[in-house]
Amino acid sequence: MNSTRHDEFRDYVAARGPVLLRAALQLTGDRAEAEDLLQAALAKTYLAWDRIQDRAAVDGYVRRAMVNTQISWWRRRKLDIYPTDELPDQPVDDHTRRSDLRDALGRALDRLPERQRLAVMLRYYEDMPEAEIAEALGVSVGTVKSTVSRAMAKLRDDAALEADFPNASHPRP
Repeated sequence: MNSTRHDEFRDYVAARGPVLLRAALQLTGDRAEAEDLLQAALAKTYLAWDRIQDRAAVDGYVRRAMVNTQISWWRRRKLDIYPTDELPDQPVDDHTRRSDLRDALGRALDRLPERQRLAVMLRYYEDMPEAEIAEALGVSVGTVKSTVSRAMAKLRDDAALEADFPNASHPRP
């Protein structure tokens, strides 16, 4: 791979890495495993970089590589798990509570006005810088900042979210 393609791949990883890491985290549920999964998928993508004609499809290629790798790892791990009469000493992660919180947050986002919801999604889910969001929405950077700020304030004060999770902390950015 020549240096131009190497630079192109490096720029892609720098730009899309945080978003892809969040996708890997959704697949694994563990930050360290997510980092390993993303690294494995990016290694596969790097090897196939010359064959990927449509650069707009690279995210899909990486995500598919992550899913395939995760399934492979899961199958391999499944063979290594043996039943036991002893319970583990470590507390079990409460996936149900995390899922309920994610659902409640999704409903709270749905209650935001469309422009605020879009700004929050682009900023925090897609990890886009404010300048890119401003360009995508056709507004100024200041408008993006104030829109995101108002949306976050509404989410913090959302009574329905508070009712679902009264003990959840609501950090202020």
